[in-house]
Amino acid sequence: MSFIRLLFVSVLVVAAAGCQSAYYGAMERVGVHKRDIMVDRVESAQEAQTDAKEQFESALAQFRSIIQIKDQDLATRYDRLNDEYEDSKAAAKAVTERIDAVEDVSEALFDEWEDEIELYSSASLKRQSAAKLSQTRRQYQGLIKAMRSAEARMEPVLRAFQDQVLFLKHNLNARAIDSLQGELGSIETDVAQLIREMERSIAESDAFISSLQN
Repeated sequence: MSFIRLLFVSVLVVAAAGCQSAYYGAMERVGVHKRDIMVDRVESAQEAQTDAKEQFESALAQFRSIIQIKDQDLATRYDRLNDEYEDSKAAAKAVTERIDAVEDVSEALFDEWEDEIELYSSASLKRQSAAKLSQTRRQYQGLIKAMRSAEARMEPVLRAFQDQVLFLKHNLNARAIDSLQGELGSIETDVAQLIREMERSIAESDAFISSLQN
């Protein structure tokens, strides 16, 4: 990367960070704190994961119907599978963006919390706040690990769906459908693993939100 390009990227990163800082400051002034924003973003990520889980299930159902129902027009089968693939890509992108947003506000929240711990004059309250911060951080780390694990499970499923779409696009004949049948078991396994990871992450989100609100 050239020096000018590197400088440009660095400026964008700093500007983005500055925008986020200004946003959090503006929200603080109207009584919406980083903790509130964090809860909102965790809930938003949870919704995106639920939507993605349902979309991947829908894509798998469409793939099953394509190879199991024989009296369908081949071009129509391709169009339906391609639509499901594109919807799955969009759902996966939404999950990633919302997890990124959770990470952004969490960093701001924890940094602020650390700074404010130093402002306590009471040693007892300072210890309690530090202990609560440590506990919240541990819970958050479990949450973000579950989220990222579920996110990672989407990629192999997307690659598999892309393979099916491309193969069907260039082989619109009965033999192509027969070839795709051999891939069904592998895709079903990947989707089942993805669903389990999504459900675990959604449960972690519920537990984390509950811990913040107590």
